[in-house]
Amino acid sequence: MLTDEISAGDLRIPRHVAIIMDGNGRWAKKRGLPRVAGHKRGSKAVRRTVEAASELGISMLTLFAFSSENWQRPALEVSALMNLFASALDREVPFLKENSVRLRVLGDISAFGASLREKIERAQQATENCNVLTLNIAANYGGRWDIVQACKKLCAEVLTERIDPSLITEELFASKLCEGTDVDLLIRTGGEKRISNFLMWQASYSELYFSDTLWPDYDRNDLLAAVRFYSGRERRFGKISEQLKEI
Repeated sequence: MLTDEISAGDLRIPRHVAIIMDGNGRWAKKRGLPRVAGHKRGSKAVRRTVEAASELGISMLTLFAFSSENWQRPALEVSALMNLFASALDREVPFLKENSVRLRVLGDISAFGASLREKIERAQQATENCNVLTLNIAANYGGRWDIVQACKKLCAEVLTERIDPSLITEELFASKLCEGTDVDLLIRTGGEKRISNFLMWQASYSELYFSDTLWPDYDRNDLLAAVRFYSGRERRFGKISEQLKEI
């Protein structure tokens, strides 16, 4: 259970929380360990965060695991990350099913090896009927790439006359993204203050919360602090405070 006893009535809970999991490398460096040790410890923070999100009543959690730019990292680190991803898929599916967590992987998985792609498909199929929490893992993902691939889908449908261009709306465009649900709360760990090409469309109106905690140390109380911050925000969406009070 969460350290601070809470109920749904105490806080305004965001429906969709997205997290840029930053700080694995710095966590390892501080301890004189190789970077992969930070990534391994970071996988434990994922489990803690999924548990806490479920307890809080968050409907969707999207974690930025591997960006399309991360291929530029040293080959040994990339290989280790792929192996960790594959191992996590094998290890965590029973936990996800037990807790009714639906897994989805967002991104261009065609760049992954056949074995990893098969593990992804099996994990997604095994949890497709789970309905307490949707866990999106963004892997080989970039926000600009997501927007471009959505544009390509719409262009193809226009060319084949399945869609009238005049009928294209924001809602229709969002449906072509990897995940079209708006992000309510975007968290970045590790002290950096940028969104690094993550969910560019979906995070347009999200509240931004930057935590100094390095990802391997992130726990449910860190998530609770972010949700408390969100709960105290006034979300106006272009309106003024007085208009919100009239609703």
